[in-house]
Parts: sequence; structure tokens; C-alpha cells
Amino acid sequence: MKARAFLLLAPAWAVLSAAEPAPPRPRITGLSHLGLWVKDLARSREFYRGYLGFDEPYSLTNKDGSVGIAWIKVNDRQTVELFPLAGKPPANGDSLYHVALETDDAQAMLGYLAARGVRSPGGGPLPGRVKKGRIGNLNFFSEDPDGHIVEFVQYEPDGWTVGNSGRNVPASRIAARISHAGVTVANLGRSLGFYRDVLGLREFWRGSSDGIMLSWVNERLPEGEDYIELMLTRAPPSVESLHVLNHLCLEVPDVRAAEATLRGRALPAGCKATTAVKAGVNRKRQVNCFDPDGTRVEIMEASTVDGGPAPSSPAPAP
Repeated sequence: MKARAFLLLAPAWAVLSAAEPAPPRPRITGLSHLGLWVKDLARSREFYRGYLGFDEPYSLTNKDGSVGIAWIKVNDRQTVELFPLAGKPPANGDSLYHVALETDDAQAMLGYLAARGVRSPGGGPLPGRVKKGRIGNLNFFSEDPDGHIVEFVQYEPDGWTVGNSGRNVPASRIAARISHAGVTVANLGRSLGFYRDVLGLREFWRGSSDGIMLSWVNERLPEGEDYIELMLTRAPPSVESLHVLNHLCLEVPDVRAAEATLRGRALPAGCKATTAVKAGVNRKRQVNCFDPDGTRVEIMEASTVDGGPAPSSPAPAP
């Protein structure tokens, strides 16, 4: 009876037939980009280009001539994609559209995930074949246990990403790397079943904001240094909290120098003030700024304040 109950309650990717083992997992080499919904593209450009100092190498237009996607380039393999809402806000009011991971074999990744029972956004089946997008890269979309869209991207030699290598990386950019993306998690076990057991991410740190209950679990990509930060929630977050929890982190060598640079730039009207420099629970110095839609952009040093490790928290998950 217990075994039967497990089969009924476990997510599809946790139950595999021994007679039909899943194919091997292809490599997941890095965090490709975050897709963000934005209410006012002009103001978002002021923030990501003017305030943070990044460049916009290209964009795509809709049939009516309006911008459908604008790419903010962080480095040759990482971007932030801005999607104008055009009056259609997400049901939960959040600005995070999707998180994208880079793989070197998108078709094999699609087959692997399908064999593990992973679904498309909204719960439908994954497509049978990977298609090439408008900028020339192979990509498809899946969904994690909390409904976050997880895209998989394979950069093609004739795509815009590879073709733009070495360009649009100005000295004004506040950082040269996105170290991680943060996503809200309601059930840690289910989330680990996807990110750890299916995707192969490796846990390297846990933290608690109050020492009583676990707040964060950091999971590093299996063939890279970027990571996903699982932001544990005890109750459904408010829209304002979602903007803080679902976030991107820019890595810098000296956060005080970065904060001084930002003080010399104009913060777009309506943005929350950038925070002061402080050391987080992980003992790394950071500042937090917020784009015009309230999405948190964490700017953080790679190392702890003294170079020593920050101990993981033994606190239980919510």
C-alpha cells in the first residue's frame, strides 16, 4: 500500500520504469538568461542600459512594429531578455517570465526530459522536436514543480548570440557575469526532485534568515559554475515579495566600487532606492537595486568577507 501511495503522489519524473531507463542527461553548462516582463520598456532600458551600464545588441519587433523582445547583454553567453507586457500582466503579477539554461545538445535534452516525465509550461507534453528561434538558437520550454518556466537553449554557430561575440560589452557595465537566478519554492522536496534529481544540479549551501527555518538552498549547475537559488516560502508571497524573491544576481569583484559607480549614475524615476553595502547571511558583501517593475537585481561579491566558507544552516525547510 505504501509503495502504491508513492506512485500516486510522486511527480512523474520520480517514477521511471526499469524496463525503459531514461537516456543519459546532456550537459547543462551555464545560466543563459532571465526573461522579464516589463510594463514600460523605455524606463527598463534606462535602468539596465543607463543605470547598470549594459548594452542592447539587438531586439525583435512584433507585426505592428512594436518591440517584442529586447536583449540586454551581460557577456557573450548571458543576457537579460525584456518582454513588454502590452497590457497583459501575468496572473500572479510577477515580472519573472522564465529562466534559461544553456545546453550543448538541446534535442537530446528534450528527449531526456520527456523520458523523465517533465512537462511543458501549463502541464502539456514537451514538443517532439526542438526548433530554431528567430535569433538562430535552438530552444524549448519546460516547467518546474512551482510553475516556473525553464527554457533550454543551445547556441548555434550561425545564431545572433555567437555572431555578436566580443561586441556590445562596454566598460560601463556594472558586472560581467550573472552568477545565479533566484526562484520561489513552495516545497523543497519536489523542487529538489526536479533541479537535483532530474537536472543534476549540485547543492553547495543552505541559509536561514532567522536561524529557525530554512530560507535558501543553492544548487550549482552540473557542468558550470552558475547556480539556481531556491527561495523557500512559508506562505504564498505577495506580488511585492515575488519581485524580491525571484531575482537575478550580478557578480562583481568589489561591491563597494560598484556601489560608488552607481551613486554617480541617475536612478530612473520610480525605482526603489539602491540599498547600502552589507554582508548577507552568506557573508558576501552585496547591494540590491530594483528595476522599474520592482524586480530585484542583487549585486554581490564572489567571495566571503574574509575568504573563509560560510557554514550551511541545519534549519528545517518550511
